[in-house]
Amino acid sequence: MESASLKRTEALLARLYGARAGAVAERLAALVDACAERLGTRRDPAPSAPPGVGEVMLISYGDSIGTEGEAPLATLGRFLDRHARGTVTAVHILPMYPSTSDDGFSVSDYRMVDPELGDWEDVAELARGYELMFDAVVNHASVSNPWFRAFLRGEAPYGRFFAKAREGADYSSVVRPRALPLFTPFETSRGRELVWTTFSADQADLDFSEPEVLLAVLDTLLFYAERGARYLRLDAVGFVWKEEGTSCLNLPGAHAIVKLARLALDAAGSGTRIITETNVPHDENVAYFGEGDEAGLVYQFPLPPLVLHAFLSGSAERLGAWIASLGATALPSGCAWFNFLASHDGIGLRPTEGILDDAGRDALVRATLERGGRVGYRSAADGSRSPYELNINYLDALSPPEADDGGRADRMCAAHAILLALDGMPGIYVHSLLGSRNWSAGVEESGIARRINREKLDLAALEAELAGDGLRARVSSRLLAMIRVRRDLPAFAPGSPQAVIALDPRVLALARGAPGNRVLALANVSGDAFTLEVPWGSFDAISGEFVDRPRVTLAPYQARWLLESAPADPEGATRHAAGAAASSRGGEGRGEPGSAS
Repeated sequence: MESASLKRTEALLARLYGARAGAVAERLAALVDACAERLGTRRDPAPSAPPGVGEVMLISYGDSIGTEGEAPLATLGRFLDRHARGTVTAVHILPMYPSTSDDGFSVSDYRMVDPELGDWEDVAELARGYELMFDAVVNHASVSNPWFRAFLRGEAPYGRFFAKAREGADYSSVVRPRALPLFTPFETSRGRELVWTTFSADQADLDFSEPEVLLAVLDTLLFYAERGARYLRLDAVGFVWKEEGTSCLNLPGAHAIVKLARLALDAAGSGTRIITETNVPHDENVAYFGEGDEAGLVYQFPLPPLVLHAFLSGSAERLGAWIASLGATALPSGCAWFNFLASHDGIGLRPTEGILDDAGRDALVRATLERGGRVGYRSAADGSRSPYELNINYLDALSPPEADDGGRADRMCAAHAILLALDGMPGIYVHSLLGSRNWSAGVEESGIARRINREKLDLAALEAELAGDGLRARVSSRLLAMIRVRRDLPAFAPGSPQAVIALDPRVLALARGAPGNRVLALANVSGDAFTLEVPWGSFDAISGEFVDRPRVTLAPYQARWLLESAPADPEGATRHAAGAAASSRGGEGRGEPGSAS
């Protein structure tokens, strides 16, 4: 580790461990240097570089798609090679390690691939075609993890590896993500102890106030980088540092740990980008960029509920106002937002605090229940409960139960046109890309509300549906076509200028890019058909059509990406956009264009 990195490392460690910092820094430097030596010629001279305009990430469990007799990770790779190679560039493999609960997030062995999914060679094969994001589930471990079993036995150093309740301490201000007990009793070699279990009784929180824990975790992150992780998602990282009398969420210690992880990965030349998963209000979330020395990407958690709110209300005003407010946050160089609409988890409501009022959140809750979803709650310090998460497939969340497949596909594609146009790197959940719907049977069988969006698909049945003309085929073909169109539009590159233009309350209008090379991205979030005047736009990259401006027609739930200048090869651009054109056609409720005056 170079002297400058070592000096910064020592300063951060001093905040956490005081006089012990020097010895910890020496051991961490040795871990980093050993990793760098193993990486050898794979060392990245430009660590943590920002994503490019063509980078789009698929979010998937390792076994979201399966076939008999083949490791699911291999099946996922074959499926992507056939259907999305050159379109999807990166894959977030949700926790692929042996686990005892929480669909992978209760890790029992950090350095193994779950044999039910495959092995490290399957991961390496997938990495040959796609940049990979691994999950780093380091706030907690399964109580079946060898670390925790050694903790119970009192074996050094593991006897200090997990956080415990201290008698007489004040925990009344601790933020709870779930309506479950904060502590769980365990019999240890030292007697009965209350262990901190933020997420469930099967997930014991690691105690980062113990330097051995930090070293073990950072060594694990370096191991993931060696195994091909170009991105590391730090799961629930806001909870990792605990102090009595505080919320124990997003404390300075948590930020110091993210900075140390970034320093270690960069110093090793891994080229691995850190993404922080912190489902909290915007001001707390954006803080994880630090001064460009923490996360390279930060999840844009307000986006899923705000896009849903726009389609439910038929108005993009609150969504647009929030996007406009992002302009006040100047991102550090090399950093970018990670934008998404759906994931393996539900749609978080906490990020809407200060953006939506109670009536707006209540509307989201009602729509979720009406459309077959569930609602998760969290406990406040006073014992009250409030809605925390909407558990529903995003396609079903966007459309009323009576909608036909055309209308469902139109809404889904318009929503993703917003996602793909926004400043940042887009992530698309596998069940969104494949046009899946609520998996209610999975919820009923397991009693786990989040399973509604975690269906396991059979490869042969899936490919048969994609070859047809049903909802899956409509959604998937149109989304893939939009992604292909997007990669050829430099105006959509992360960091490119972005501005919201007020044209009509029913339309989100985003100007991207610099004058002379701009795109005006329009998305009609209403069921109305109308025309409106636009400031520029000679060619719609989605439909492949020339536009007779200044007045442009929008059908219900139609999206357009209007280029300021016509493409050099309009015939080629039209062919390129052919698959995406359907996102501006079809569906229910089509009427004659009205007026937006």
